This record gives sequence, C-alpha cells and structure tokens, in this order.
Amino acid sequence: MQPGPRDVAQTRLDNALLLFEEFVRSTVKDPDAATLRGLERRFAERLQIQPSYWSQIKSRARQIGERLARQFEQLCHKPAGWMDQPHPHAGLAAGRTADAGGADARPATAPQDDDERFIVGLVLTYYRRHPQRARTRLLDLLGEVLVEPAPAADTPPADPAAQRKPIAEDPHELWTRIQAGVAPLKRKR
Repeated sequence: MQPGPRDVAQTRLDNALLLFEEFVRSTVKDPDAATLRGLERRFAERLQIQPSYWSQIKSRARQIGERLARQFEQLCHKPAGWMDQPHPHAGLAAGRTADAGGADARPATAPQDDDERFIVGLVLTYYRRHPQRARTRLLDLLGEVLVEPAPAADTPPADPAAQRKPIAEDPHELWTRIQAGVAPLKRKR
C-alpha cells in the first residue's frame, strides 16, 4: 500500500530533522541554544535554502516537496528516495518515542505534541523578532504564573500547618530580584 501525501510529508519532515541532528552531531560535541541557532543557519546554507525557509519547514508551515527532498538527499549525500522512506531514528528526531521496547527517548522538556511544538515555535518566533521586548514580557507573564500569590487575609489556608509558617518574602520582591539577576541580551549589530 502506498503511503498518502500526509504520510510522505511527515516522513520527509522526520528525515529532515534527522539530517539536522546528524549535522549537529558531526559539527559540535555539546551544543547549547546559541550554538544551535548558528548551526541551523549553517545547515540551511548547506541545503541551499534560506534559514527562514528551514524554520518554516521545522514549524510545519511548509512541507518538503519532491524537488526539495531530492535536493536534501543530494546535498547530504543520501541515496535517491531516502527522504521518502522512514528510518529507525527519524521518530527520535521529531520528538517521538523510540520503538525499542516502548522506552521514551524524549527529554522531559521537549515538546510532546503538535500543540506544544506550535507554542514553542510561536514563542521562539516572537523572541527572535523582538528579543528584548519578548524577554521582558515573557518574564513578567511567567512571574505571575510561577510565583505563588500570598493567601488573602480573610481566607485561611487549606493546610493548618501552613497557618503556622510565615511567608519568608514578598513574592513580588523575590520575582523582581530574580528578574534583575538575568543578564541582558547583547544588541545585534
């Protein structure tokens, strides 16, 4: 049975991500986030596409067509048709579980599904376009969510032991100190 167009598109995406992982492993031993951004640009150059196009492919905004799949194969020294065939480690590249024993090979922080990948991609896009503004707004937003609000004076805490424990610090003051400890971004030239 021939796979449908959606299956081929997903297989090509998985294989493209696998090619990127191979590129990263062959280029850098322990890449950090900044190094990865640079490597994504270099990987796109190797594939002879714009970095923004590679970003759109990864975020599923664009699919890898027939001609581009053959271009990827040729430039990455893979046999013809390689991009259209599933490969054992391609699922790992896309953040899926490994087939071996059903063990989960994803890091706990990796997006688990399309919704999470969409949100992460959205935040990264915003951050890459307006780094300073995004940093400030995201820290403010996460500060509201991650810092527990002090209980209201008229409502007793559900835990009786919590009544005896005084709150060590004002949560807003704690958040302000944490925020001040984050180093500013370097300006682009």
